[in-house]
Amino acid sequence: MTARTFRIHVRYPTREGDRIVLRTSLDWDRDVEAVRVADDGRTWSFEVTDGDRPHLYFKVCRHRDGGFHWSVGANGIVSAEERWIYPHFDGGPKGAISDRFQIGTRTVRVYTPPGYAENTLKCYPTLYVHDGANVFFPDEAFSGVEWQIDETLDLLDAVHIVDRVVVVAVYASPERREQEYTPPGWQGYSDELCAVVKPEIDERYRTLTRPESTAVMGSSLGGVASFWLAWSRPDVFGMAACLSPSFGLRDDMEHAVWREARPEGIRVYLDSGWPGDNHEPTVAMRDALLSRGFTMGRDLLHLSFPGAVHHETAWAERLHLPFQFLFGHAFRSPPRC
Repeated sequence: MTARTFRIHVRYPTREGDRIVLRTSLDWDRDVEAVRVADDGRTWSFEVTDGDRPHLYFKVCRHRDGGFHWSVGANGIVSAEERWIYPHFDGGPKGAISDRFQIGTRTVRVYTPPGYAENTLKCYPTLYVHDGANVFFPDEAFSGVEWQIDETLDLLDAVHIVDRVVVVAVYASPERREQEYTPPGWQGYSDELCAVVKPEIDERYRTLTRPESTAVMGSSLGGVASFWLAWSRPDVFGMAACLSPSFGLRDDMEHAVWREARPEGIRVYLDSGWPGDNHEPTVAMRDALLSRGFTMGRDLLHLSFPGAVHHETAWAERLHLPFQFLFGHAFRSPPRC
């Protein structure tokens, strides 16, 4: 068997005297030293050769001030020839949720992933979620049930299958929700998201600002609004997750897909429960997108859930699926700062 070399690049803001090493499944008690260290001391490159294994388990470790520190989280796994890693050693395996604050007329909360404050070399894709009161806390949620986005992302991060994501929960205006998530009122909502909210988020947080790293998500009318935002503003939103979208209730998005020029580069996740739960219009939208050249599994994913109802509980249970499609390592190569 030809020996296989795994290359792991570790990005971390070291202090003077720090030394970054690997421990691997070849020998968990032995340091693997870097073969190269960047001049600024922030990129440590490792090569591990083994001819008997299709993959390698590893852990990034730090020598500092006479102490030895394992990075937070489960062991990493590398099966491709190259991986870029942004470890952290403090703060635990869970992300953080901000207090509510105002951007323009919008109330938002922001989730930052594990290690955000410590490893300042990492920049993140961003997800904007409608109906922000339903996202993080049951006492804020419309039905007393939250989407559990932070818990889901923390679990996915623990198994190393998605890129870490900054989540912006955008609270709805109770008296204007239907108008802002449907035409023609959604134009004003879009204008504020694109011209006011997103620039402020990009200024405050270490985000990857391009469309291919910017997603929007919602359910029901919020799912329709998410689709429309990606369809009409592909220069801002390159991904949309539409859970149980109410296509056709107050919009003509299916007709728009047939008659308008297809935006280049967007990726769309669609789902619904069955029976009911907007299943038929969601299937019709799937077929329209396929007819316009979208490819299932590449830039379109549609899933049906027999027995699932139109409720936050059902959406919370399947959130891991759009996250894996939009941000999963199997579907995209994570951009770097």
